[in-house]
Formats: sequence, C-alpha cells, structure tokens
Amino acid sequence: MEMKRDVSGWSIRFDPAQARDWRAAGIWRDRTTVADARRLAETRPDDICVSEGGVDLTFGDALARGERLAAALWDRGFRPGDVISFQIPNWLEAVAINLAAGLLGLVVNPIVSIYRAREVRTILADCRAKAILIPEVFRGHDHAEMLARIAPDLPDLDLVAVLRGTPRAGQQAFDDLLASIAPAPPWPTVPPQAIKMVLYTSGTTGRPKAVLHSHETVTRAFYVSFDAWDLAAGDRIIMPSPIGHVTGYCYGLEMPFNLHTHSILMERWDPDEAVRLIDAHEVRMTVGATPFLAELVEAAERAGSRLPSLAIFACGGAAVPPSLIRRANARFANGMAFRVYGSSEAPMVTQGFFTKNRDEDLAADTDGRILDFEVRIVDDAGCDVALGSEGEIVVRGPALTCGYADTDQTAEAFDEDGFFRTGDVGYRTADDGVVITGRKKDIIIRGGENLSAKEIEDALHRFPGIQEAAAVSMPHRRLGETVCAVAILGDGAKAALSDVVDFLKAEGIARQKFPEHLEIVTDMPRTASGKIRKDLLRVIIAEKVENGEIAP
Repeated sequence: MEMKRDVSGWSIRFDPAQARDWRAAGIWRDRTTVADARRLAETRPDDICVSEGGVDLTFGDALARGERLAAALWDRGFRPGDVISFQIPNWLEAVAINLAAGLLGLVVNPIVSIYRAREVRTILADCRAKAILIPEVFRGHDHAEMLARIAPDLPDLDLVAVLRGTPRAGQQAFDDLLASIAPAPPWPTVPPQAIKMVLYTSGTTGRPKAVLHSHETVTRAFYVSFDAWDLAAGDRIIMPSPIGHVTGYCYGLEMPFNLHTHSILMERWDPDEAVRLIDAHEVRMTVGATPFLAELVEAAERAGSRLPSLAIFACGGAAVPPSLIRRANARFANGMAFRVYGSSEAPMVTQGFFTKNRDEDLAADTDGRILDFEVRIVDDAGCDVALGSEGEIVVRGPALTCGYADTDQTAEAFDEDGFFRTGDVGYRTADDGVVITGRKKDIIIRGGENLSAKEIEDALHRFPGIQEAAAVSMPHRRLGETVCAVAILGDGAKAALSDVVDFLKAEGIARQKFPEHLEIVTDMPRTASGKIRKDLLRVIIAEKVENGEIAP
C-alpha cells in the first residue's frame, strides 16, 4: 500500500497491484457514475430515475440538468479536485448537483441538515469548500442567514447557492445557476480512482473525521447489495435516510444511475406516508436505521397493510433489537427485514442474512453475513481470536475508504496489512456472520469485569413500555463503574428500577449486568445519523452522580 496525492490535494491510500486485480475481476468497474448516467440518458431517456414530492425526474432530464449546472460552475472557475458542499434535504435538486460534480471531477461534500453554524463552519474550512448549496429555510432554521454570517470566515468559499428560496446579499439562486446559458466546457477526463466524496463522520467521540472515497469505492457496496438482495433494473427504492449520510447518498443519488433503479426520496421521515408510497409505487427495497423500521411496522399495522411489494428492509446504523426484526418479518407479507453492519469508512461490511429460505433467526440475531470484505476479529495485540470470541472488528475490501484527509488519522486507523480498525467489538459466527456487541470504548468495566452494553440494551428493549434504551457506565465508589440504564418510554408507560431489575432477573441476565440506576428521558443526545451519543450520556450521568442527584 502506498500514499499518493490526489488531484484534490489530499494524500490517499492506493495499492496499484490490488487495483489492477480488482478491475480485472470486475470488482472495480474502472468507470464513473457519470459514464453510466450518459449511457442511460441515451438508451432509456424517458425512464424515471428519482422522484421527490410527487415530481419525477427522468434519466434524460437528469443528465441535461447536470450538464447545465456543470457548465455554470465551470464558467465560474470550478476545476477538478475543487470541493462542492451541499446541506440540503432529500430534494430532487441534489441529483443535478451530484451529476455536475461528477462531470467536472469535483469532490462532493454532503452535510447533514441538522448541523448548525459551528459544525458547518468547521467542515467547510477543513475541506476548503469552494461552494455550498443550501435551502433558504428548512425546518425553521434559516440556512441562508447562517451562511451569510459564517462566510466571511471562509476564504476558500466562492459560491453560496440557495435552493427554494431567496438568497441573501452575496448569495445566488440555484435556479439561476441551473438556467445558465454558459457553453458546455471541454469535459475533463475524470479517473475512477480520483476522490469523489469527502464525508465527515458524526462519530461517538465528538471528534469528526473527513472520510475520503473514490468513484470506485463509493459505488462498490451497493453493487454487492444489488446482487445479494436479488434486485433488478427498474426496481423502486424508497429513501428516508438523509442524502447527507453515506446511506442516503449512495442508495438515493448514486444507485439509480449505476444500476437503473428508481429512488423515491423522502424530504422528511413520515411513517404513514412511507406506507402509502410503498404500496402506491410497489417499492421493493429500503435501507434505514432502527427508528425507521420500528415506526414503519407500527404505521403498517395502523393502515392494515402488509406491504406486499417490499422485499428488503436492510436495518443498521444503530443497535437493532432482535425482537424488532422478528416483529417486522411477522408483518411483511413477502419481505425480509434483517440487520446489516457498516460505517462511513466501510459501507455494508455485511449484507444481511437474506436468503430464499428466509432464515429469520439469523436475520434477527446477527448483524449480517460478510460479503466482499475481509473481516478479522482481533485482541488488543492485533492477534486473531478464536471463532465466537469477542474482539475488535478490523476490515479491508474494495468499498473501504481511501483514508482520512488527516494523514495522521489514516495512519492511526489502519494496521500494517491495510485492515481498518473499526472500533467496534463483536464476534464471528460459524455461518460467516458478524454479531456486534458494542464499541471498543463502549464497554462497562464493573469491578474489573467487562460487560457488553449491547447485550444489556437488547434485554432492556424487551421490557414492556421501553421504546428505546441505552446502557452506559456510571461512576461507582467501590466498583469503579456500574451500569446505568437510560430509557425513553412509550406513551403512558411507566417503569421503575425495581421493575426493570425483576424483569432482567426473569430473563436470566447475570446480576452484574443489572442497572443500578434508571434514568427516564424524553430524548437522547444523538449524532447526525441518529446514533445515540453515549459519550455525552456518560458525562451527563457522571455529573449527576457528582452533584448528588444519583446515589453511586
């Protein structure tokens, strides 16, 4: 493995021999999404590629819009390697933005909509963004005002374009860019190994990292999904996950042009509307986090629908209670819900236990079958542990990140054999699956004994009335740490610590894993992708212990 400098200026990991082998085997396709977009615009111009809010976009129109926007950006001086950020909801305009970037060899920087001035300023400065595209206002937040306020701190920022609203002074309307009559430039040759995307991890430690993906790595994961899940050209996919997140970006914006699918974008998650869309459009597949699946099942039950067209619900991104997978599969008439595992750095390490004989136990009790990645489970010394034993999960494969923008972070994250240290703890099964048991830094050490937070959480999710739960460490005078359960209750539900302990005792959970405090909350601190910020929960609980609000 060597480090080479990309046209964007970042140093990235690249193995020429491995790249040759992957391309020869068809694992890397040696082409970009734009090449496929051009092919479909020529051969299937009237087929719908993306829909949003009842508006359909065809392959022919999508490429035409992308080319007009690319011409306008080229006219303003944008060149290969420049970074173009966007912080927009799941809107149709994102298709043109993504294609324009691909046409010019720009690096896209998707930003989730919930970030505010401090996070956005940090990201734009770190990646040296030359442009950002934003809504004027979304969900009550004035993005245009925010950018007007922080733009003077960003010397690299040349363009702020506003969608579906009125620009502030110094900003430009996106529709004016799209209506540009600038001539088409001499389209640059964009090598597939060039960096295509820089995506900032929300993380659980509060320290974001700039994840770099090439044109080839960013598409590889969903190519494997397409085959593993028995999808076909023309299949409709509903996408509630934000396009500022790796899942929404890949399956919502990229996959239609690579594999001739049809993405239905949801501006915001509404489970009742999702049921209506799935049934009306005969949607076959979706990928989403735990709350999406839980609420979709509840909405389907309310509507009396068994979602007969839905074949696949790949669920990941946060802890997935096995009971939820079983409940979903009891509701779906023909579909299969299953757990998957991956990250921004390593999308879709597992593809779920989706099999024609519907092995629902494997789908519910494991985090999926390993496909396309090499996976090792190692101890603190980096040595492989026995099958079924816990250790850190390290991975390598053709969909793996090219590294971080910060080369020191890259060096820290990869071992000498090119395996990426995920920071997740788990074990392999005899079925070539993976079970995630927690984060490497998410272990509760009670009196010197390591306890899996994930195991405790799975049990807590079975307690009647608990809607969502997290198990975190709590300071203890004698034991050092003990277990604290933080829970969100369903409407009208009640729970006392003694009730939870009695329930866990009846479940056969070891006494050491019983929580010694139950904190009832209405919401949890979360990352942009919806994961619970356990680092913040631990701080909150520790402060309460220190202030005497919780007896240790």
